[in-house]
Amino acid sequence: MLSVPLSETVAALIPRARTELAELVAFASVADERQFPRSECEKAASWIADALRAEGFQDVALLDTPDGTQSVYGFLPGPADAPTVLLYAHYDVQPPLDESAWLSPPFELTERDGRWYGRGAADCKGGVLMHLTALRALREQGGIPLNVKVIVEGSEEQGTGGLERYAEQHPDLLTADTIVIGDAGNFRLGLPTVVSSLRGMVLMDVRVTTLEGNLHSGSFGGAAPDALAALIRMLASLRDETGATTVDGLDADGRWPGIAYDEADFRRDAKVLDGVELVGTGAISDRLWARPSVTVLGIDAPPVVGATPSVQAQAGALVSVRVPPGVAAADAADALTAHLRAAAPWGARVEVAKRGSGEPFAADTSSPAYAAMAEAMQEAYGQDMAVAGNGGSIPLCNTLATLYPRAEILLIGLSEPEAQIHAVNESVSPEELEKLALTEALFLRRYAAAQSAGQGV
Repeated sequence: MLSVPLSETVAALIPRARTELAELVAFASVADERQFPRSECEKAASWIADALRAEGFQDVALLDTPDGTQSVYGFLPGPADAPTVLLYAHYDVQPPLDESAWLSPPFELTERDGRWYGRGAADCKGGVLMHLTALRALREQGGIPLNVKVIVEGSEEQGTGGLERYAEQHPDLLTADTIVIGDAGNFRLGLPTVVSSLRGMVLMDVRVTTLEGNLHSGSFGGAAPDALAALIRMLASLRDETGATTVDGLDADGRWPGIAYDEADFRRDAKVLDGVELVGTGAISDRLWARPSVTVLGIDAPPVVGATPSVQAQAGALVSVRVPPGVAAADAADALTAHLRAAAPWGARVEVAKRGSGEPFAADTSSPAYAAMAEAMQEAYGQDMAVAGNGGSIPLCNTLATLYPRAEILLIGLSEPEAQIHAVNESVSPEELEKLALTEALFLRRYAAAQSAGQGV
């Protein structure tokens, strides 16, 4: 009797993956107690712990990390002398933003036009199911040929560093020969991609004060220094006339050496309105993957509804800086702080505080693990593997690279452009989930065989 191909085994597991993804998406696991109850994150963490136990994982634990959140850990022993692979994902999600703009409830997995919609469907609860499906397929095919560690983080989206600090305090816990980060995405839907670099991130709170209290704009406007106007001028100084980031002390001339990002494709992916220009100069891939970028994430100011005719005494903003490999997050924070203070007009008092940060990351794409992944992607997709950058941040990557300098780190995942992660109507492609689960299963099989044959490091 002919054995069932691995691809058919994976395909048969996708309905189960959908059912379980719906259960996981139903938890509003935003790691910010100002917006959502902590219990939602705790329920998601417990669900994942139960799923690992059901798969035979040992030492399953809910790790209380220094930022007050929980990460889920488990270990599945393999054959004697087999290599160890660490699989990573995160269960915390971004807030749903404007829930009225969702075409279906954000925490209810909904199928529409061939995709599954829901907050976290791609980023990164889908990554949890990708890992589970790959492992289940290998088990049905005769067994998992290596040792597997799984770590699922609870505060990746907040950038508060809980798991990074925990890993530094327990350096033996996550040690592995290779690490698969399931929180990236294909460059294009259906194009198998590994991500070789990530920009780092700095989150800064900026507060501006000019008066002891608000003043009547008729009686004092025109001479009294307005804190909101001062803040606007400061934020405007972070970009030049093209919209390119111009933070004093940060190099903005980097070049990306790999795959190019066509401007028309980017406009479509980003849903840029007709007639609206892109910001910055140089190639799109340079701007996204090799240069810093500043984004004003929010402003504390009176809303239009209910506003009074007042000169504002105080104003604030949350500012994000994405920094490419080669720039330390601390240096970016220092540069942004100095820039904002220097840009403050009228002697306004400025307070700048760091809320969170993560270091940039660059991988060694010449390693044996990348060769095994290239073979796996070719078989699963029928196409050669692409290597791309990613403008986002996964702070844990640099921590793992520092703790385990000999470990090979690969980034794959479900967050291709059509997934619209962090936006309303986030979704995942079930076909992409199936192919990437197959890719991961093939990779684990090939990597274990290569290590056994003495081809590893």
